[in-house]
Amino acid sequence: MTVQEPVAGFAVAVVREDGRWRCSMMDKSVLTGLDACITALRELRSTGAVFGMCNVDDEFFVLIRPVPGGVDLLLSDAAAALDYDIAADVLDLLRVDPPDEDDEEVWPEGNLAILADLGLPEGELLVIIEEVDLYPDEQLEMIAQRCGFGDDFAKLLENLDQ
Repeated sequence: MTVQEPVAGFAVAVVREDGRWRCSMMDKSVLTGLDACITALRELRSTGAVFGMCNVDDEFFVLIRPVPGGVDLLLSDAAAALDYDIAADVLDLLRVDPPDEDDEEVWPEGNLAILADLGLPEGELLVIIEEVDLYPDEQLEMIAQRCGFGDDFAKLLENLDQ
C-alpha cells in the first residue's frame, strides 16, 4: 500500500443504549487498519447498537459494526483500496477483489443495510454515498442525522476542528 502512517481523518464510535445515543472519538491510529478499529469497537461492550464511522483522509468513509460472529462493513468507495490499507482490509474481509487501477468509477462495497435497523434504509444510504459532491464528513453527518444522533455527532466534529 502507498499510504504512510498516520492517516488523516477521524473515527467516531457510536453507541445506542437504553434509547440514547452516545458518540465518542476513537484514536486516529484506528484509521491505519481495520483490525484496530474492530478491536476498539468490540471493547466498548454494550447491550445496544455499537458501530464506527471513519472518515479517511477526506477521501472515503467506512462503517464498521461488530455483530455476533463477525462484523458488518461498508466502504463508500471500493477504489480507495488501491491507496489505503483500511479500505484494502475491508475488501479483503468481504472477499472482494480490488478494482483495476484505471477504473475511475465510484461504488460502495459491503452491507448497504448496515444501519437499516437504526433508521437508515439501504436505499437512502446509497443515495448519500452517491452524492459525490459531498465530502465524507458531510456524508457521515447526513447518516448521523438520519439515524437520530446528528446533534451529538456535529458537536463532536466541532470540537475536533478547534
